[in-house]
Amino acid sequence: MGGFRGWLLLMLILETGQAASNILVPYAIGQIIDGVTAADGNAAPLIERLKTPLLLFAALNVAEILFSRASGACLIVAGPRLRQRTTEMLYAYLQHHSVRYFSGHFAGALAHRITETAMSVNHTVWAVLFDFWPIGVVFAVSVTLLLRTHADLGGFVAAWVLVYVGVSFWLAKRCRPYAQDYAETRSQVNGKIVDSVTNILNVKLFARFYHEREYLNRYLETEVKAGRRTFWYMERVRWFQFLSAAALKVGTIYFALKLWDQGLIGVGDFAMSAGLALLIIGDARNLSRRFLEFFEYVGNVSNGVTTIVKPHDIVDAPEAQPLRISRGRIEFRDVRFSYVPGQCVFDGLSVVIEPGQRVGLVGFSGSGKSSFVGLILRYYEPQGGQVLIDGTDIAHVTQDSLHEQVSLIPQDPTLFHRSLKENIRYGRLDADHADIAVAARMARADEFIEGMKDGYESLVGERGVKLSGGQRQRIAIARVMVKDAPILILDEATSSLDSITEKAIQENLDLAMGRKTVIVVAHRLSTIAHLDRILVFDRGRIVEDGNHEELLAAKGFYQKLWTMQAGGFLPDTRQEFSAYTGHTPDAQLDATLAEASPAE
Repeated sequence: MGGFRGWLLLMLILETGQAASNILVPYAIGQIIDGVTAADGNAAPLIERLKTPLLLFAALNVAEILFSRASGACLIVAGPRLRQRTTEMLYAYLQHHSVRYFSGHFAGALAHRITETAMSVNHTVWAVLFDFWPIGVVFAVSVTLLLRTHADLGGFVAAWVLVYVGVSFWLAKRCRPYAQDYAETRSQVNGKIVDSVTNILNVKLFARFYHEREYLNRYLETEVKAGRRTFWYMERVRWFQFLSAAALKVGTIYFALKLWDQGLIGVGDFAMSAGLALLIIGDARNLSRRFLEFFEYVGNVSNGVTTIVKPHDIVDAPEAQPLRISRGRIEFRDVRFSYVPGQCVFDGLSVVIEPGQRVGLVGFSGSGKSSFVGLILRYYEPQGGQVLIDGTDIAHVTQDSLHEQVSLIPQDPTLFHRSLKENIRYGRLDADHADIAVAARMARADEFIEGMKDGYESLVGERGVKLSGGQRQRIAIARVMVKDAPILILDEATSSLDSITEKAIQENLDLAMGRKTVIVVAHRLSTIAHLDRILVFDRGRIVEDGNHEELLAAKGFYQKLWTMQAGGFLPDTRQEFSAYTGHTPDAQLDATLAEASPAE
């Protein structure tokens, strides 16, 4: 709110003027009525005799217009900017959450939380400025005027205001849990809708339209129940509000008539009292609703903050410095890591990848390959040991500098719903069209890009759905080629490509690699057979380490995988290995696994 204090203070002053002008109108009318009733026997023109109260009446109306419209102009200037700033801050904070955080939340629900929280922040501020503060001014001025008219009349209205505001606040506060639950349910339903729409292809392929509608309807029913609980409570609040308003109207008119009958107030004071009572009732009737809305907004903000503004799992160290890679040497030094306490993935893993080496990672699913890559990218923090690049512990460098110098081509790349050119240029924002074209040609993406109606300006759809899996992979490869980072990680980077295209791209990748340090995760062993070195993972350990020929000659784990591999693909699990061979891993393989020590 720091940059908006001036605007908020100005709007507060303007709203004070607007509310005071509005509530003083009955006072001016009362002065006019007193002037009219006192006109008997006075020969002066009526307008002349009422000049002062008429000028006051006109001035109050003009002031109300000027103050309210000036406040509205400030709102037009500051309102959208406040929402923009809130959205920007929430999104910036969300960006720094870990991969683990995003894997546990619906993307659509997070986006909904940001937009709803930003809107609720606006509504909360506006409720205070344009609802509660003006109503407070109206109540204060009204009570002051009535106390000046007669102490009993002013005391009655003051007591009513205090009781009404107190009870309304108490009732609305009790409604807050209902409003929060309703907001939470709406966010959950929104996330389910986004999840279903994102997977609409699966819905069609499995003919699950009715199932999805039934699945969504269960959550919609929960939303309906939460809504009804909230609205029924609000209805009880409205009963209190209407009964209280009736009590004020009857009580004020009764007191005013009684005082007038006793000659304690004049006709003008009576008219002013009735007018003030009606204005107070109008604002008070809205007060209960505004309290309810206010707590709903506060609930939305609370939910958004609770979901998004959590401590970041992975943060830069206070004295973190930018990483500068000159060679590309990667070292795991006695690394201990687990996703869940008690279920260790790595226990004392140590290995060195020398600068410029091209290293393949193979192993069953769950053997530790993805965790190895994730630790290099600092998606996760090890519980012990160090991951070093060029001798620098990556825990002591900025995450941005690390990611700027490490490229990843994932197995299932996603693209922005932007043009092909923008997606490729994302690797290096200052890349010109020539750089983009060269990268696309090396990734063999130019073939299909040139055949598209808008060429490089063609939009790819949400997450790249307008492209095939192979086309998305080629764009991802082109994006990484444009980035040209000194460390390159390929996670099944060509799995969606046909063999001819894969061979052509692989040749270009070999050229692009140059002296980069390259890590290749593969299930298809033929794609890594030409690399300098292969690390064989099993159960979080490196059980074999060498090049293709050396590992075949050792007749160990890798040789068995290579021999039994059908179509060049590695079985995903040890169970599949057993099913394929017809027996459990033999004694030699178990001995290899049992005796393997972490590779240095």
